[in-house]
Amino acid sequence: MTATRNTPPNVQSTTGVKSAERALDLMEYLASHRSGATFPQISQDLGFPKSSLHALLGTLVGRGWISLDEQRRRYRIGVRVWETAQSFDYLDSLARRAEPHLRAARDELNETVQLAVLDGIDNVYIAKVEADHPLRLVSRVGMRLPAYATGLGKVLLAHLDPADLRARIEGVSMRRFTQHTVATWQQLLERVQDIRERGFGEDDGEYTPGVFCVAVPVRDGTGRVVAAMSCSIPRVRLGEGPAHRDHLVDTLTRHCEAMSRDLGWQGGGQ
Repeated sequence: MTATRNTPPNVQSTTGVKSAERALDLMEYLASHRSGATFPQISQDLGFPKSSLHALLGTLVGRGWISLDEQRRRYRIGVRVWETAQSFDYLDSLARRAEPHLRAARDELNETVQLAVLDGIDNVYIAKVEADHPLRLVSRVGMRLPAYATGLGKVLLAHLDPADLRARIEGVSMRRFTQHTVATWQQLLERVQDIRERGFGEDDGEYTPGVFCVAVPVRDGTGRVVAAMSCSIPRVRLGEGPAHRDHLVDTLTRHCEAMSRDLGWQGGGQ
């Protein structure tokens, strides 16, 4: 991962429009520098030609996507970002609708439960409730992780149209975070096919060593999978055999079906 982007290091497109890539790099960079950054700092950290950076900043300031503190000569994210973010009321509503179901699952299992949606080939966490145990996961609300390396993400990928899935992964490289991470796209396609057949996904130390996760889809009123709910536990608490895992899956499935019904789904199984 470079110091200039929030995009996961495993996801690097081999195609793209350079000016658009630079604009997005700049926005992501400023989003991670809440106190703002000066022109020399941005130029040094991002490595853009100064003439190109000057023109890019001028355009984005003029459109309100970036603001400039004239006295301190520091650039920061502008008000247009906030305005555009208001279009994501749906995700906020989805997170609020999910909260009682997440809490109910957490209370029943006493394990951390999370909800995520798919963005490209990343899963983005939109809600999370912690267990009483001292274990704290690396995930947090707003964080994105590569979908192929998480149980949540693989569930979300599994419910894409196959052509859509292949289009998303075309030209994208993969990174192995642990020895258990899916290593190839062919291996991922085999995993998602298995998820379609079983109705749930797993992550056995694929992103965080020693953490086991199961995940189940959440549907909206049309039957479309719009999110996935997961439960994560230390591998040492899982026990031998499938009994504990099956209990986690059954519990999550009940709560996901309840949430799906709240969203208008009237189907008879995940």
